[in-house]
Amino acid sequence: MNFALKDVQIFLDNEFKNCNLLISKGVIDKVLDFPKKNGGLCFLPIGKNIIVIPGLVDVHTHLREPGFFYKESILTGTLAAARGGFTSVCSMPNLNPVPDSMENLQRQLDIIASSAKVKVYPYASITKNQMGKALSDMEKLSEFVVAFSDDGRGVQDSEIMRKAMLKAKELGKIIVAHCEDDSLLNGGYIHDGNYAKINGHKGISSESEYRQVERDLRLVRETLCSYHVCHVSTKESVELIRQAKNDGLDVTCETAPHYLVFTDMDIADDGKYKMNPPLRSNKDRVALIDGIKDGTIDMIATDHAPHSFEEKSKGLKDSLMGVVGLETAFAVMYTELVKKGIIGLKKLIELMQVNPSKRFKIGKEIQLGKKADIAIFDLDSKYKIDTSNFLSKGRSTPFADREVFGECILTMSGGNIVWEKK
Repeated sequence: MNFALKDVQIFLDNEFKNCNLLISKGVIDKVLDFPKKNGGLCFLPIGKNIIVIPGLVDVHTHLREPGFFYKESILTGTLAAARGGFTSVCSMPNLNPVPDSMENLQRQLDIIASSAKVKVYPYASITKNQMGKALSDMEKLSEFVVAFSDDGRGVQDSEIMRKAMLKAKELGKIIVAHCEDDSLLNGGYIHDGNYAKINGHKGISSESEYRQVERDLRLVRETLCSYHVCHVSTKESVELIRQAKNDGLDVTCETAPHYLVFTDMDIADDGKYKMNPPLRSNKDRVALIDGIKDGTIDMIATDHAPHSFEEKSKGLKDSLMGVVGLETAFAVMYTELVKKGIIGLKKLIELMQVNPSKRFKIGKEIQLGKKADIAIFDLDSKYKIDTSNFLSKGRSTPFADREVFGECILTMSGGNIVWEKK
């Protein structure tokens, strides 16, 4: 299909430029004027505030396959990604089997090759079976994975983490850390804050996150490895990472949309508010926003973590941890950060595409004359988030029924249309 877009804003060479856009046989180009005789050229019906951006990059996606097909599949997860404007996702390793060897990883690679609708870059686990006792087969896996992570679990043994960092440095790979000290959890399942105290819930302390960030940063100073912190949620973690960057360490981090919008006082006794780490205090939320503004926080990732309806319908205490986010992330962040004047649109693109692309060496800029990896958003499109029409198998999100702006109307990956709003 050949098609054209008139008078759109395209993110090219790290800035927005106004132009007409032509896509022919999946190749993208800009033109001054279209010919009067269009010869089968299709002009897409669009609104006035249209942006064309490089396909978004999510470095933290749970695709659940192999092992947990009932929660999500690589097909449904990548369809959800495409609908959200993502053309590159990094799949987390808490699978069955865990990708701790080439034999186990190959099962995932085969499914990706046969069913993924966007580019999927798998993580390998740091430790065997994510048990934290012995290193995975990092050397053999290195060529086939984007980085190493035990996401879903913190590596409790400092010596194991030190060995992993040294091996990752040798291999030129990043350690991507879920920071959680199990000894400080005390049976908690939401933030140890006012809501937990008022309503009699067991709380997860902020210390359980930032103490392990602190430990890992000490090890980074020793090993000089490349290091990335998953889903930062506390003000103390932000300050520790800020200082590490000021000291010149090769450290990056991410947070997720829900931590930038909600606090523990916004929740109800509903599984859609339960994730790990939990929603924190307003002081933590403000610190995260400050971290985004000053560059301490490099990127926004979804931590898309689907579960079945049954697993998420048991209230705060007994529901499993994790919410979905691929289909909502851009619109929520555009609505809550850009439209409210907290950051600019260019900064949002940096957080959701440019920075993760550079750090993990995936995704790509828009290159004229090359196959299109793009997302087209109508920023004026206002709609209510309706979980009943999600393409993901997961439906649990704290953003359900929220009114947002910025709808993805078309996504292309490798020159192919993988999502189009009909």
